[in-house]
This record gives sequence, structure tokens and C-alpha cells, in this order.
Amino acid sequence: MTVVATKIPARDLRAATPLGVAALRLGLAPSPLIALTRDSQLVAILKSVSDPSHEVLPVGSEVDLSGTLLTHQGGVAVIDCAALANPIGELIDRLHAQFPELVLIVAGGSNEQGMLSTQITNGSVHRFLHRPFSVQRIRLFVEAAWRRHAQGGALPDAEPRAKAPRRSRAPWLLLAALALAAPLAWHAWHAAPEAPASAPAPATALPSDDSALESLLARADAALAAGALVAPPQENAAELYRQALSRNARDPRAVNGLAQVIDRLLAAAEQELQQQHLDAAERLTEQARAIDPNHARVAFLAAQIGAQRERAVLNKAQRAAAAGDVAGALAALEDASHGEHRSTLVEQARQQLVQKQLDGRIADYLGRARDALTRGALIAPVEDNARFYIESARALAPGDIHVQEATQELIARLQNEARQALSAKNAEQADIWIAAAADAGAEPAQVGALRAEAQQLRSGARSAELAQLSGAFNERLERGQVLDPASDSARFYLTQLTQRAPDDPLTQRAHSAYAARLLDEARAALRGQDLAGTRRWLTEARGAGADASALGTIETGLRAAQDDAQQAQSYVDAAALTRTRYLAPQFPEAARKRGLDGWVDLQFVVGTDGAVGDVAVVGAQPVGIFEQAALDAVRHWRYQPVLRAGQAVSQHARVRLRFTVQR
Repeated sequence: MTVVATKIPARDLRAATPLGVAALRLGLAPSPLIALTRDSQLVAILKSVSDPSHEVLPVGSEVDLSGTLLTHQGGVAVIDCAALANPIGELIDRLHAQFPELVLIVAGGSNEQGMLSTQITNGSVHRFLHRPFSVQRIRLFVEAAWRRHAQGGALPDAEPRAKAPRRSRAPWLLLAALALAAPLAWHAWHAAPEAPASAPAPATALPSDDSALESLLARADAALAAGALVAPPQENAAELYRQALSRNARDPRAVNGLAQVIDRLLAAAEQELQQQHLDAAERLTEQARAIDPNHARVAFLAAQIGAQRERAVLNKAQRAAAAGDVAGALAALEDASHGEHRSTLVEQARQQLVQKQLDGRIADYLGRARDALTRGALIAPVEDNARFYIESARALAPGDIHVQEATQELIARLQNEARQALSAKNAEQADIWIAAAADAGAEPAQVGALRAEAQQLRSGARSAELAQLSGAFNERLERGQVLDPASDSARFYLTQLTQRAPDDPLTQRAHSAYAARLLDEARAALRGQDLAGTRRWLTEARGAGADASALGTIETGLRAAQDDAQQAQSYVDAAALTRTRYLAPQFPEAARKRGLDGWVDLQFVVGTDGAVGDVAVVGAQPVGIFEQAALDAVRHWRYQPVLRAGQAVSQHARVRLRFTVQR
């Protein structure tokens, strides 16, 4: 476990909250804090930040957790996902059902947070503690959990308090009142990150044939057209395009479709952001991030949402400070948007603390800002970065010389980060830093110059990409990879060019070369009498917008070739042909002795040299008597070659040979 060290003011832990003292005076045994974890460092931190009146009871398994909760009636529990054998969501739901007033803090990573999106939204999980752990954040979360417990329970959907046992209600109400009346540390607010609105549904097993891929793409296109981008499960555009890509990782239709899904999600997120609907914007952004974690617009939009969240808190604090309500400004900064109500006693205590420690608070904000600058945490994570701390200090004392100096230092750092991103050819990351510098108050001329450089970089990158695609197109065309393979052919790279820059001269030249090559391939197939191939190339050429006159000429030749082929395949009477060599059939001796007459029908092919081939019997009477004699004779016949348009062609013919006994 990695612990981020944070400087914490020395304090008497027993006086941190009045809960323990009040509980002892009332003769009640304070509830313990139960920690399901095998991490000894986490246990040590929990003990160091907890009020001595609340014993920390570590347990190593889910079975031990249930037994300890039943025995000690714990008020707050910390669940470490690393210590679980079963899915975290199932455990949280079970605890919610069995101990509805238990306040839960879950420790883990982003994957576990995604699994708990529903429980975080409905309040089953009070706070989610991200690794690496910060001592200060653990302290704040534990204190907030005890306050929630003192106010009457963990979950908004728990049974109404009127139905709870009456014997325990009054003492806890008193404890809650005492807790609310206690002075709170200035740093009491760090919001737990919200979980993504939804997690990607697992992929299902797919058939492997091409028709299944086409079916997937058709369903994906239909879902995209219907606006079903990431829901319902298994039948949304994102999931279906991902399944298609699992079959063909470079299928342009699937790649383009998935890009459209991301674009629509981010466009919707940007619209929600413009309307200050931050939760909706963040949910849509996280859905796009789940599809492509490295998408540049996702990172930029997430940074903007974080900035707007911070700005909302800061605007509230600035309005309070401008009205002379310094306590209100601090309360806004510390409690943010948690929505926790404060009593008059708490506000009075805060007013007294502000009057004595305002300068210390500003210095502390600036100290945190300097620490964040040292760590490189200029604008992230949200509400724990240099920009946020400097703006917090400026909300309290906008004219303070030290605050102004810190602001200028932040602006310089942000501009430097933007220049480094530009030097690294990363225009998207540069946009994030430039926007942050502008928000911090950088000179408009400097911001404009940086943005112009970023735009120039994007233009250069786009030109380089188009040149690379054009080179790949020309190489495939030269190698004869016109249509195949599907993901590495001239047609594939032309499609990429068209999607990115349809009006660019490189794209236009590639399009013309492609259409001309299709016409050449059609002509070559026609000369080789490959009629099916000719039709295929004509279809491709027509779809590519090839020259109509050239298409018409080839189509005329194709029709003539088809007519010739049809004529060659039709059978004519052999009498209509000019025979140049004849061999009379021998009358079978057995038939002669028996006095039998008969006939044999044969079909054959007259080749381009006049020779007879492919001779076959198609009828005889009587059967089995005269067939061999007929075959032996016809195989020796020859004809003048059949000419069409001055060219010798093959011709099918039929003949009937009669056998008659001379009487």
C-alpha cells in the first residue's frame, strides 16, 4: 500500500469530536469502527485518525465481519476490497439489508468503484476511498462517517426512524447535536469521486462466420441510428461494434461506428456541460472513457468538468466572501456540495475560528498549493490541486500579495506545461493546459499565441496522417491489392482518406486513380473472357464514380461477350455446320445377325480448330446396341471452325445416327 504523506496539524485526538465524551457521560458504550482488511498500514492509519472513544476493530474475513457487527453493533465500517473473496457489490447489498444504519467506507481502485456505481448513488456506500491512501483523506472520511451515523443512519432508503427501537433514539440525537456543535477542522471537505454511470456489459460468445459479423454490424448500425449508444445491455451500439471488432480489429465500418458512438457521447456531454449539468456531463464522459480510455477529447472534457465543479464551489465561496461572510466562504470550500446541514452553533463556532485563524488558513491554502506545485498536481485531481488551493485562498483574500504571486506562478507553470505538450507534438494535451491557464487569468495575447501554435500542430499532424494514408493507398494500388484484403487494400485506405478529409487534394487524386484502376481491371477481365470478374470490376467502378463513357463502352463489350457465350452454349443441328471429314459408323455384327435397326442421338463440341470433342450419348434405341459404334465414328469427324465477329469460337452441336439393316 502506498500512502501519500500529508502534513496534519497536531491535535488532541480525544477532543476531535464530542461524540466519545458525550457518550461516556450518558453511560453509553460508543460504537467501534470495524475494518475488514489485511493491510496493517491501513489499520494503523485508522487508529491514528480515530477518536479514542471509538475503538478500531480489524477483522480479516467477511465471516469475521458479520460476527463482529452482531456482537459490537458497529456504527462505521471500512471495507478493503483487497481482502474480499466475493464480489464487493454483493457484500454491500447484504450489509445494507442486515445493518441499515451502518455507515460504510469502501477502499479500493477504479474497477471496484465502477462495480459500486449503484451503491454509491443510492447511498449504501457513504464514501469511496481511492488508493494510494492519504492520511488526511482517511481522517476526513472517518469523521464524516461518524457525523452521518450520529445524524441517524447510513442510508436514505433505510426504514423510517419512527420504526426504530425507541430505547436508542434519544441518546443518539443528543450525540448528534453535540457533534454538530463542535468546531470542525478547516480541511473537512474532499469529495469522493463519483462512480461511472454504467460499466461495460461483458461480451457474449459470437458465431464466427461472416454472416454473423454482418449481422452484428447491422444491429450496431440500427442501435446507433436509434440512439442506443451504451444501453440497453448487450444490445447497444458500443457493445455491438466492440464485438464486431473482436472479429475483425480493423473493420472500417466497426471502427467508424465506434468513433461515432464516442463522438455522440462527448457531444451530449459538452451540451450538458454548457447547461451546467455536471453530473450528467460526467456520466456521459465516463461512458465514452469506458469505450476508449485514451481518447483525447475524453481527457479534455473530464478536465473541463473538474474545472467547472471547482468553479461552482469557488463562485459560491467568492460570493460569500464578497458579502463579508468569511465563514460562509470557508464552509462552501470545506463542505462543497455534500449537502450536509449545519446548525447555528456550528456556524457560530466557525465564525469565531475564522476571525482568529483567517491568515493561517490563507497561508495553509498557499502551503497546500506549493506542495501541489511541487508534486506537479496543477489541475488534478479534482479539489486537490494547486489551482483549487490558490483559488480557495483568492476567494478569501483576493488582494493578498502572496495570493497574487502564487496565481502568477501557477499561470507560468500551466503555460510551461502547454509549451512542453506542444514540443511533444501533443496538441490535445496542450489544449487542456492552455484552457487551464486561460481560466487562471493568463494574458489573452499569450493564450492566443499558444492556441495558434496548437492549431498549427494539429494541421501538421493531419497533413502527415493524410500523407501516410495516401502513401499506403498508392503502394497497395501498385501491388495490385485493389480490393483485397479488406483491411489492407487500396479501397480500405481510400475510405480512411475520405473519412478524414474528403476534399483534400490527396484524397481527390487517390479517388481518381482508384476509379481508373477499376476500369483497367474490368477491361483486362473482359479480354480474358472472365465475364464474372468483368461484372465485379464494373460494379466497383460504378460505385467509385468512374467515367460514365468508359463504363458504357465496357458494358457494351460485356453484353456482346455474354451473347457469344450464350450462343456457344446452345446446341445446333450438326447438319448446319460444314463437315470436312467423315467416318461412317460400323454396323454392329450382332445387330446385323439379329436384323435389328436403331438410332443414337449424340451431342459434341466443335472446337476452334474444327476438331470434335466432348462426345456424349444423349439417347438411343434400342439401348446398348449401337452407342459405341456411333461414338467411335463421330470422334473422327472434323468441321470448319465456327466464326463470330471474325473470331473462331467453340460450338455445341447435336446429331442423330441411324442404323438400318440392308435387306
